[in-house]
Amino acid sequence: MATLITPTKIRELQRALYLRAKKDPSFRAYALYDKVYRKDVLAHAYALVRANRGAPGPDGETFEDIEERGSEGLQNELHEQLKTKTYRPGPVRRVYIPKLNGGERPLGIPNIRDRVVQMAAKLLLEPLFEADFDRDSYGFRPKKDAHQALDAIHEALAQGMCWVLDADVTAYFDSIPHDRLMKTVAERVVDGSMLALVKMFLEAPVVDERDDGRPRKNAKGTPQGGVISPLLANIYLNLLDRNFKRRTVREELRGRLIRYADDFVVLTPVKPERELAWIASFMRKLGLELHPDKTRIVVAPRAHFTFLGHTHFWRWGQLRLDIGKKSRQRIRDEIRRRTRHKNVSLEDLIGGLNMYIRGARQYFHRVLKKRLKALDQFVDDQVARWSKRKHELDFPQWALVRGDALRLRHGLEPWYWSPALRGALSRRGDRTPR
Repeated sequence: MATLITPTKIRELQRALYLRAKKDPSFRAYALYDKVYRKDVLAHAYALVRANRGAPGPDGETFEDIEERGSEGLQNELHEQLKTKTYRPGPVRRVYIPKLNGGERPLGIPNIRDRVVQMAAKLLLEPLFEADFDRDSYGFRPKKDAHQALDAIHEALAQGMCWVLDADVTAYFDSIPHDRLMKTVAERVVDGSMLALVKMFLEAPVVDERDDGRPRKNAKGTPQGGVISPLLANIYLNLLDRNFKRRTVREELRGRLIRYADDFVVLTPVKPERELAWIASFMRKLGLELHPDKTRIVVAPRAHFTFLGHTHFWRWGQLRLDIGKKSRQRIRDEIRRRTRHKNVSLEDLIGGLNMYIRGARQYFHRVLKKRLKALDQFVDDQVARWSKRKHELDFPQWALVRGDALRLRHGLEPWYWSPALRGALSRRGDRTPR
């Protein structure tokens, strides 16, 4: 049974690919495809995809369906199809996720079998391109995360780079030109079979229920939601990273470009008008566009900016973070959703809230204390109103939530660990986070 810990043989292969690419900028891998259908690679790819869970694709097949028959059967079938080059990916199911600005974000959900093959390919491609990626690219990369990107912004501001170009790429994942992306992948891969496999992923037809449900050819873009899409997106925008860096070395441009997938900011010591003009021109060469209404220049001491859901305030040499307006709305909507149904028990309600609060609190743990306290108050308010509906009372049940009662008596996770709450829990022997 494959585990989530990368097996030694796969880890050694990845390390060898990374070191070879790091040592030789002109190295191009010529024998990758035969590794994709190795049984240990497919077994590990399946374990990773299984751990990510996710909804079924257009074929409707779930993990439970696969494991009822035995996952080894799927892995053996994919091994044989890839080895004989008869594998063809199925269509991608397009769904729409509401956005807070009133629009929608399209997501592409491949079949589970295709997610396994994409993961197997990713295991081999990623180390090659990791050798090339810029240190200030933080999204969807091993040992990189959003908090490191926030640290980089703090560092740049502290170095006097107080002008901020806050950029937004219009529909990035849906706009990447396939031919130009494939040329970029070919900078490190010369294996024709591997390139053909990547191209098949890109060209997999899309099934959109809003468009009569028939498969449509995918002319451009890489589906947001596919396993390999974040890597391909990083590979393509690495062209922006490295060309910007080259021009700063030659002093044609100034500043630091900090990127998380398709979301990036440029911090400079002077107004970045030249940098904006260059980036807009370069993006057009990539077949992309900066969003005219969402791309702006601000000077940090006088105005705030939002990046990765955090609003940044730079005052008197100190950085203060708040939860961005859209993220606050998203959090409140999620808490309302979880306290909507009155037929659940208080124990089950708190269990569901705790799962959500732990994850969101970890992401936003650096923000102002007053914001976290306000979220605690909001949760209390929603639970009191939930109890009113459940028990058909005339007023919200404020006694249930008064004085941190939910946290002290019922185990609700706080957004803000106040000294008083820590002390009360510690006195009765309950463990609290450090």
